[in-house]
Amino acid sequence: MSEIFEFTLAERQQAIAILKCLKQSIGGTLKMDDEQKIEKLLTAAIRQNQIQRDIFGLNPILTALQTAELAVNDIGLKRDGVVSILLYCTVINGFTTIEKTKQDFGESVAHIIHGLTRLHELYKKNPAIESENFRNLLLSFAEDMRVILIMIADRVNLMRQIRDTEKLEAKKQVSEEASYLYAPLAHKLGLYQLKSELEDLSLKYLEHDAYYMIREKLNATKRSRDAYIERFIKPISKKLQVAGLKFHMKGRTKSIHSIWQKMKKQHCGFEGIYDLFAIRIIIDSPLEKEKMQCWQAYSIITDMYQPNPKRLRDWLSVPKSNGYESLHITVLGPESKWVEVQIRTERMDEIAEHGLAAHWRYKGVKSEGSIDDWLASIRSALEAGDNLQVMDQFKMDLYEDEVYVFTPKGDLFKFPKGATVLDFAYHIHTKVGSTCVGGKINGKNASIRDILHSGDTVEILTQSNQKPNANWLNIVKTSKAKSKIRLSLKETQAKEGLLAKEMLERRFKNKKLEMEESVMNHMIKKIGFKEMSEFYKQIAEGKLDPNQIVEKYIETKEHDQNSNSTKASLSAENFSFEGHEGDSSKGEDDVLIIDRNLKGIDYSLAKCCHPIFGDPVFGFVTISGGIKIHRIDCPNAPELRKRFGYRIVKAKWSGKGASLYTITLRVVGNDDIGIVSNITNIISKEEKIVMRSINIDSHDGLFSGNLVVMIDDTSRLENLIKKIRTVKGVKIVNRL
Repeated sequence: MSEIFEFTLAERQQAIAILKCLKQSIGGTLKMDDEQKIEKLLTAAIRQNQIQRDIFGLNPILTALQTAELAVNDIGLKRDGVVSILLYCTVINGFTTIEKTKQDFGESVAHIIHGLTRLHELYKKNPAIESENFRNLLLSFAEDMRVILIMIADRVNLMRQIRDTEKLEAKKQVSEEASYLYAPLAHKLGLYQLKSELEDLSLKYLEHDAYYMIREKLNATKRSRDAYIERFIKPISKKLQVAGLKFHMKGRTKSIHSIWQKMKKQHCGFEGIYDLFAIRIIIDSPLEKEKMQCWQAYSIITDMYQPNPKRLRDWLSVPKSNGYESLHITVLGPESKWVEVQIRTERMDEIAEHGLAAHWRYKGVKSEGSIDDWLASIRSALEAGDNLQVMDQFKMDLYEDEVYVFTPKGDLFKFPKGATVLDFAYHIHTKVGSTCVGGKINGKNASIRDILHSGDTVEILTQSNQKPNANWLNIVKTSKAKSKIRLSLKETQAKEGLLAKEMLERRFKNKKLEMEESVMNHMIKKIGFKEMSEFYKQIAEGKLDPNQIVEKYIETKEHDQNSNSTKASLSAENFSFEGHEGDSSKGEDDVLIIDRNLKGIDYSLAKCCHPIFGDPVFGFVTISGGIKIHRIDCPNAPELRKRFGYRIVKAKWSGKGASLYTITLRVVGNDDIGIVSNITNIISKEEKIVMRSINIDSHDGLFSGNLVVMIDDTSRLENLIKKIRTVKGVKIVNRL
């Protein structure tokens, strides 16, 4: 049986002193019977052995009183915050309930204790506390901002009390949490003094030698540093007084933690850090004159000392997200030393030293970036009092956009609201997602469709024979999971399509038939498919019978042969380009032979590469059933072959090359006098070449232009290009 908890004499005296201070600070906000109820509850809990000393041997009630005192003096909490701190240990140890607390002390106190209890449960998951995701989850679980403020106050107090503890491992863990989690939160909230204290104490406990080395060196240089500060501020003080400003000045030595961070960043010793202190000028100014008087002080200082414009930080015009307002400048002081000067008013200094941001604009946390805005918007509500109406605004809206979920090992991941177990599986690994059959949420079985909530611990169950299907796209929420599922479906479809094609080819071989792509394409189109992949997909799924397809193929082939022979007998004699108006003039002797000696098929010349008689060409079957003729070296050829290989047909020229085709030549050269007329003269003298247009631009002594000509075949074109290249000043002639 555990030993009954008792106060030592020193603890009792300290507790009485703190209670006296708390009464003076918040007595006006306490309700009539608050003191009696709290005392009765704590006394009963002690008697029933429901309260025990913690791992460090600290008295939990005295610790709560110390935390409450810190929360009142340094943060500004009132009655509800203090009562919650004192009663939290009775709820967490099971002596009383949140419902009973609500009846005795009101909904606001119960709300805060509920938040503290949720965070207590969260810590049991052993999360990776150094992650930004955990900070955000902490905020979403807290619900009421005072919960976070109490946690910061509690951690600062704990760091003060464990200085001499022999529990070194626990001390290390507490210090790491203070550094990774609580100091950044305090900084975001504008609690700069508490933030600095957490950082310095963490350094003291975690890197003992570094802390004491810097502290000793600061102490050794204190006298000379104070003397320099006095020499620096004396002439400034006189000038500010002459200007009629009410102010006071002080030198502030930088924290040991910030000095250590600079030493590590700059890879130097203590002596290499020159800005060990900053001068702070605090002006007693009415609200409407704050900015004017701060800039007036800036003007006076920069007239006396040379400023470094790169080091100007204007947080007067645009305050920091946490409400911090100040004007920072760095000037070259006596002995050519750079000195940082901070100019602010009494109001700004009060916020910077003790409080949170001065602007309450709570509208809920709508995105990751707005968490800082939300944290920075508390002070006005705290100043307005501790009533429930004001604090109702603290209800956290983080759930609207994102949730934070644990792995069994305590790693923390962020997902959009509505994300499912399947999203979680794909976040772990694509293979885990693709073989996911379900999971466990907080130890309970869950399907792949179950939605995740903040704080859930999720475990994934897989089976090797599981495969993604199209319905999964309706289950997942994240773009990563959707893209992985689509990719997997495409790969599966491609594999099934290849198997279906191989099966069909075997059927053709069994029937001693050769599969001709042009006939196959025609048949597939007649059946009603636009894409070859969809056709093979239906074969793979068993929706199309391969034997029926073979019969349909034979029928289509016979029909095509009869149709083509009829066409050839009717039009082969005068098969030639009709052409587009002004595009080309086709004679009777130009004939294209398509595929296997088929003539008379409807075709047109591709405008992307403008083929002419003599060019190596191929045909491409269009959706409308006609054929586009492309040059072999057409810029679009590789993509057409890659994506639509089944629609490529062979083509070659036949006849004498009597037509005229439009081609474009790109000419580049020196802008010499008469060069254009020389080029046009060559063209005009050539037979069977007609110039359609010429467009020349000149810039910096060079000209470039396009010549559009009509020509009958490639041999005449090559000859023309050679002649143009002989013109003096011409550098490049290319066919487009």
